[in-house]
Amino acid sequence: MSDFQIGTKCVQAGYTPGNGEPRQIPIIQSTTFKYDTSEDMGKLFDLEASGYFYTRLQNPTNDYVAAKIAALEGGTAGMLTSSGQAANFFALFNICEAGSHIVSSSSIYGGTFNLLSVTMAKMGIEVTFVSPDCTEEELNAAFKDNTRAVFGETIANPALTVLDIEKFAKAAHGHGVPLIVDNTFPTPVNCRPIEWGADIVTHSTTKYMDGHGAAVGGAIVDSGRFDWMAHRDKFPGLCTPDESYHGITYAEKFGKEGAFITKCTAQLMRDLGCIQAPQNAFILNLGLESLHVRMPKHVANGQAVAEFLQSRPEVVSVNYPGLPGNPYYEIAKKYMPNGGCGVVSFELKGGRAAAERFMKKLKLAAIETHVADARTCCLNPATSTHRQMNEEQLAAAGIPAGMIRMSCGLEDAEDLIADLEQALA
Repeated sequence: MSDFQIGTKCVQAGYTPGNGEPRQIPIIQSTTFKYDTSEDMGKLFDLEASGYFYTRLQNPTNDYVAAKIAALEGGTAGMLTSSGQAANFFALFNICEAGSHIVSSSSIYGGTFNLLSVTMAKMGIEVTFVSPDCTEEELNAAFKDNTRAVFGETIANPALTVLDIEKFAKAAHGHGVPLIVDNTFPTPVNCRPIEWGADIVTHSTTKYMDGHGAAVGGAIVDSGRFDWMAHRDKFPGLCTPDESYHGITYAEKFGKEGAFITKCTAQLMRDLGCIQAPQNAFILNLGLESLHVRMPKHVANGQAVAEFLQSRPEVVSVNYPGLPGNPYYEIAKKYMPNGGCGVVSFELKGGRAAAERFMKKLKLAAIETHVADARTCCLNPATSTHRQMNEEQLAAAGIPAGMIRMSCGLEDAEDLIADLEQALA
């Protein structure tokens, strides 16, 4: 599949049926799997053989879909999780423990900001947030001896800042740690962070990958490029024997290509059980099959709406990386020459009160705690997804209290603009 174009991978990658087997990925809706002997099952528990014994850890349906996403991102291994939040937590916690430190872009989804700054802090994991626009000197100054990972979002939700992947990758690798990038908004159709130096890629598959608001899920993809053994003192979980699996050293047994995902499955999924339901994985795959067709339409609608809003006197500012003059226009062209996503942020005159009145007048766009859907939706982040952040944190994340995030769906752009026009009026 590595020689095929991205659209072909969307349709065909991950699952190849044999003679007389189902053409569509089968839903293996079973919690358990039968074996003839205890010895056969024992090999699975010892990680000496591949297979399935309990869906809390792995399921064939999930693995087919994870393999497709790994192929789309250009990685060597992948896994599905119950949500995008679970994917980000697993990706970080797989190489961090109490006493570890993370460097993260400050411009990330509010739930992830809270995950790093509050929940993981309770687990003894410290984080330093840096501006995505920081200089190389400022970025390097954020690292500590106990730093174990760097984290950022390709296009931040909802601030729409664009991560300079190469800059963050260079800093991460200079300090001997991996760069983890959440690539939810562009999807691998519009950006493949691994090609720019990222080591681990995560997704909320709930968004564009599913694309129809039908199934919550997440995914993790390993590039297979980070040399864990070269930095074994930083990553004992991967580079020293795991006594819970008979002394296996993941980085030695599974190499750069498979160590990260194998450990993430064998340890974290085993102990925390954030598995994606096979039914959800099946629905996700249906969305993936049309992802390459849908993304250009989302981008075109986002561009049209952004250009319209920019012309309106009621609008203070419009934030969309595809607009000339946007501070991220050039870097977005570098990493996403075909466009990024269909999400537009804008601020109305009159702040939060004006934003609330405006949204009540919308007829086509629904007020939802959702984004990246076939149907257009919008919300005011400060009173919903980011309400746990104070004014200072909102400002640091680039989210004015009166900002509206609009996710342009697959409707005709003319109808979306007409809806905006009457609501503004």
